[in-house]
Amino acid sequence: MSQQFGIEDLKRILREGAGGGSALEADILDTTFVDLGYDSLALLETGSRIGREYGLEFEDSALVDIDTPRDLVRVVNAHLLGH
Repeated sequence: MSQQFGIEDLKRILREGAGGGSALEADILDTTFVDLGYDSLALLETGSRIGREYGLEFEDSALVDIDTPRDLVRVVNAHLLGH
């Protein structure tokens, strides 16, 4: 069975890990994490939470160039597919 990671999964994990409130209610796919109020530490924590929940391991460097939720969803799905 193939899992897929979507924006609603990311929003849930962001809320659980770092909060985010009403900023996550809008269409955030192309809004930078900085504009959403998430710093690099929050992004690393988010990657860690995603990894635990989906059974993935990310190198810290895999998350360095991620600027938007769309980028993160793409990276997670690539890992889920084994790429």
